[in-house]
Amino acid sequence: MVPGTIKTGIEARLAQDKGRPVTIKSTASIGGGCINHASEIVTTSGRHFLKYNLASKYPDMFEKEALGLKLLASAGNLRVPEVIFHSTAGEYAFLLLEMIESGSRQPDFWTDFGSSLAALHGHSTGMFGLDHDNYMGSLRQSNRFHTGWCDFFVAERLEPQLKLARDEGQIAASTIKSFENLYRKLPELIPEEKPALIHGDLWSGNYMVSEQGKACLIDPAVHYGHRESDIAMTKLFGGFPEEFYSAYNSAWPLEKGWQQRIDILNLYPLLIHVNLFGGSYLRDVQNIIRHF
Repeated sequence: MVPGTIKTGIEARLAQDKGRPVTIKSTASIGGGCINHASEIVTTSGRHFLKYNLASKYPDMFEKEALGLKLLASAGNLRVPEVIFHSTAGEYAFLLLEMIESGSRQPDFWTDFGSSLAALHGHSTGMFGLDHDNYMGSLRQSNRFHTGWCDFFVAERLEPQLKLARDEGQIAASTIKSFENLYRKLPELIPEEKPALIHGDLWSGNYMVSEQGKACLIDPAVHYGHRESDIAMTKLFGGFPEEFYSAYNSAWPLEKGWQQRIDILNLYPLLIHVNLFGGSYLRDVQNIIRHF
């Protein structure tokens, strides 16, 4: 059930934007999300997708998500839901988005997805990072600027998660020491590239098939990072079909040995899972560290 304060806030803002009264005709809960509540909202001005939560739980999360979606949309390479607006209502924060219907994949879905992601990654800037912090899942993600990717990866990705894991008693001092040894090897393991605009959390749960049968990106953790980070994330929970990677490499070839670097790049999302869920994810992290 969508809280009444949110309904009132949506109706008032949509009425202001449309220049006429707008009322909500119906709401329906949508399952699948593990962080926020999600609902379909049918109004007299159209259908929308709503995400909401207590404002105190994840401060500014929806503002940051809206900024990320708008940045991806401005690139123009892959579809993302249009941001209608985000706001607060009473004790709640919420984000109203375009409602995108799920469709069936076009025959060229994966090749189109791969080449379009390569085009997205072609958008660059002078430094690694972003002009604001955001979230990776339910954890804050620091995006302070760095001139080199290895420095960015250590300072803004690995170290904050390792500190959190250490403070919560999730990780041993010996594993921390192994990470410090890895840091010294990173420049020879990961080729430097120009910063790329990346989704940042590109696993199979963060894309959908649009009404037109094309890929649509959702739930981003946007920043300018190493493009192989997005590729690595697609491999974290099973991987995409080979056509996706072939199309990506045809559009913009990855540096030789990218398959061997996947585990290093996935240390960041794995550490996030350690901090959120513990268990087997810590063993995955330790196995990667031992290997390298």
